[in-house]
Amino acid sequence: MTSHVTALIHHAYQPPAGFEAPQPGVFKASTVIFPSVAAMRSREWKDKSAYTYGLHGTPTSYLLEERLCTLEGGLQCVLVPSGLAALALVALSVLKSGDEVLLPDNVYGPNKALVEGELMHWGITHQYYDPMDPQDLEAQISSRTKLVWLEAAGSVTLEFPDLPALLRICKQRKVLTALDNTWGAGLAFKPFDLVADESPALGVDISAHALTKYPSGGGDVLMGSVITRDPALHLRIKLTHMRLGLGVGMNDVEAILRSLPSMALRYRAHDEATRTLALWADTQPEFVQVLHPSLPGSPGHPHWKALCVNGMGGAAGMFSVMLDPRFSQAQTDAFCDALKLFKLGYSWGGPISLVVPYELAHMRTTWPRYLEKGTLVRFSIGLEGVQDLQADIAGALRVLR
Repeated sequence: MTSHVTALIHHAYQPPAGFEAPQPGVFKASTVIFPSVAAMRSREWKDKSAYTYGLHGTPTSYLLEERLCTLEGGLQCVLVPSGLAALALVALSVLKSGDEVLLPDNVYGPNKALVEGELMHWGITHQYYDPMDPQDLEAQISSRTKLVWLEAAGSVTLEFPDLPALLRICKQRKVLTALDNTWGAGLAFKPFDLVADESPALGVDISAHALTKYPSGGGDVLMGSVITRDPALHLRIKLTHMRLGLGVGMNDVEAILRSLPSMALRYRAHDEATRTLALWADTQPEFVQVLHPSLPGSPGHPHWKALCVNGMGGAAGMFSVMLDPRFSQAQTDAFCDALKLFKLGYSWGGPISLVVPYELAHMRTTWPRYLEKGTLVRFSIGLEGVQDLQADIAGALRVLR
């Protein structure tokens, strides 16, 4: 007779099928049970037709992957523990010793640290190109170039490049392209259909996305995704994903699944508030330049307008200001410290507005010709009242006056 202790573990009860609710169930597993040895030997995880081990997916992670493909217009997706892990997975999947990767000079800082601090040790070289000059990209592509990173808008300074022009160069030279699509989030534009009226549609090969930002929306989940359309490229990425043992927690997946339905509403709210604040900031004499793609004077505004506005896309929830160079770094820091609603912290896409001062000269190979001299401060707009945020910035400006 089976003891009650064993019966608690090997219980015969199975809940009835057919349960449906607004939120999907959460399936957490390391071990997956097989009904037979034959099933254990025949099941395939690569095409999501079955389950073999928790690291390769459960119904919960499969569901999020499929919804993210719908969001961005891709066909295959893998989940990783962070946005930076998504960037690293792309690099480790497609690059080998002797290859070269090209990155925009305004690339996300941790991606720059990855190529300079890790990939170089493995014999993978890199170069930086001016994202606002397609000819500069074309001049730097060589026979060793195997991957070109794209960002729209650029990290911190929010320049918006001519993505179709950059992509055409890479396609002509048969170089893979990967886009950090965290800013666009699948809502501002479609990364795989940037120019949809061409045949085939002009788009990137790979989209990497920090789900930590807008898909999460709460500032409490770290996760990333890598999405593709090409089955062979996806398999290459998925095998590297498996070999590196990259996995995500299903409770975190649940949190993002719960947030996805409201993502478009939140993105629009962030966007509208940011445009209002950027327009107002452009009238403040302490700021010699305001950087936001919707502003006519911001670098790349025509490219943003052509790609996002005509396609009814957005402009996300960040803007940066260049403080007049007469203000010292100490004064800039005092300005940031004086803010009350804006909190000092990295990341964006959550309900709380954030601010970070940057030493831009240390982040670029050269000072961009389209940026005024000064000290840069980036604002990430949350979901607070716009007038309250404007009053907060106005109050902090008094320390500079």
